[in-house]
Amino acid sequence: MSAAGNLEASLILLQGLQRQGLRRLVLCPGSRSAALAVAAGMLAGPHLSLQTGIDERSAAFFALGLSRVEGVPAAVITTSGTAVANLLPAVVEADHGAIPLLLLSADRPGRRKGCGANQTVNQEEFLRASCRWVGKADATGLAAMGTAALEAMAERAWRSALGYPAGPVHLNLPFEEPLHADAGTLQRLATIWLPAASSPPEQTRTDCARSGLDSAQPCLDPDQPGLIVAGPWRGTPADWPGFLAALRRWQQRSGWPLLADGLSGLRGQSGLACLAGYDLLLESAPEELAAAQVLRLGPMPASRRLQQWLADLGGHQLLICEADPRNQDPLGTATSRYGLGLANWCQSLSEAIWQGQPAPSSTAQQQRWWRRETTCQALLDRNLPASGAPSEPALARALSRLLPADRPVMLASSSPVRDWESFGNPSGPARPLYGFRGASGIDGTLSLAAGLAESLGQVVLVSGDLALLHDSNGWLWGQQLTGQLTVVLIDNGGGGIFEQLPIRPMPETGAIDFERLFAMPQRLDHRALAAAHGVPSRRVERLDDLAAALRWSEGQRLALLELRTDRRADALLRQRLRASGGHATE
Repeated sequence: MSAAGNLEASLILLQGLQRQGLRRLVLCPGSRSAALAVAAGMLAGPHLSLQTGIDERSAAFFALGLSRVEGVPAAVITTSGTAVANLLPAVVEADHGAIPLLLLSADRPGRRKGCGANQTVNQEEFLRASCRWVGKADATGLAAMGTAALEAMAERAWRSALGYPAGPVHLNLPFEEPLHADAGTLQRLATIWLPAASSPPEQTRTDCARSGLDSAQPCLDPDQPGLIVAGPWRGTPADWPGFLAALRRWQQRSGWPLLADGLSGLRGQSGLACLAGYDLLLESAPEELAAAQVLRLGPMPASRRLQQWLADLGGHQLLICEADPRNQDPLGTATSRYGLGLANWCQSLSEAIWQGQPAPSSTAQQQRWWRRETTCQALLDRNLPASGAPSEPALARALSRLLPADRPVMLASSSPVRDWESFGNPSGPARPLYGFRGASGIDGTLSLAAGLAESLGQVVLVSGDLALLHDSNGWLWGQQLTGQLTVVLIDNGGGGIFEQLPIRPMPETGAIDFERLFAMPQRLDHRALAAAHGVPSRRVERLDDLAAALRWSEGQRLALLELRTDRRADALLRQRLRASGGHATE
């Protein structure tokens, strides 16, 4: 083995991934991974974007954001040891969210395993439970593998990451010493490889087999009343236009009401009649809103009231998922499932089904929903004005109207995503909405948003204070970010989501220390922390000033807007609004 051999093998592997379609790579520091790092640096250019990050957890989430937008895997390179363990939170999210991702970790050769060698752990097992495939290079070292074997590994890794469902792939790559090529070797290899790196590698077409699908084509009757429930969008970017066209076609034919989750991306879309107030309307749902058949699209929306209502509804519930054959029915009420996506399902139906107009009974049911929806939204307009001191529900409603059309938004887990679903204004313009609710963690919130902004060009992140603090290393991406990211921080002094649970004694009895055990407020000045990373910020005292603050933030590469709210008062406000909305009448 030689340092030159390690570098050449790394170059062959990475260029093999480039031929498959790799365009984004995130590099973390390390010595064992030196050959991969140098190879990445040599290949980086117009056809391979290279970012660097010192925190492996943050780097993996940044790459996850890139992959989510582009629909193809970004790659992360790490050294050995606990560096690999730090990838796990992002890998879990990629697994649950069906997001392609490549993890390339350097390792010690097999002869150093199990003998107490420094920084040697069973890292090849750390990510296995959440990966589509774990590929292990030759135990004697990557350099022992020939060109054909390295290229085959690259091809299998790419196909596995884009499989059905898509997800993370881990390549564990042992490197024998010596690890570091000398200047002469680097110069020699650069003259060979750099000319090749300047032109785009030939891409190999990847056709991912979709097996294990429902062979039957379950049907619904568009001439009878029904309901459409759309959860968060989990399909690929390429699938979105076809999905949207198919949904428009089905709603126009059936006349069914469409209950669209905030993360579905459907609210504000032309040609669709979306209901957004269901979380409030279903607080005390009248029988007349029920339907004997339901078309469920994708994962369940966040609303627990909707989930319970669907669980009690019964009838025929057809669940259609996009690019994911796994069970997405936590309620256990789907009477049939279809895993090839809505567009394919619609195409499989006979032409006779598409003839005719919505039945009068379906039109009447839709009108009943719309009358209650109109009353509910008017109630929210009265109680959540875009003025005065901010509350979290009012902020969600104001942002959904203030932000320009097509401005992408990422909603952090816990309260922000739920408030947007319940209180966002459905008359606001359509826009891409991102929320990572596969595992619903707060790991990597800021880094995910930075990855989205890098790929999309501009993003607004709405986050609570604990989620932002949990990923404070994400501020470091501002040093190399080419997109624009505005962080809207809701600082309510702790975990506001827990205020919405019945765990806090009311009135206070002293039985538990709620603040210490659940809310866990942190005495931290977020604006000072942002400033330490060179990030400018503004505090927004009143919602009247939010529009001007958003315009200011657009002129910054990375900016923080801080709004301070009262989490306990906001929890009571939500309760009052749900109680009022649940009794909205025609």
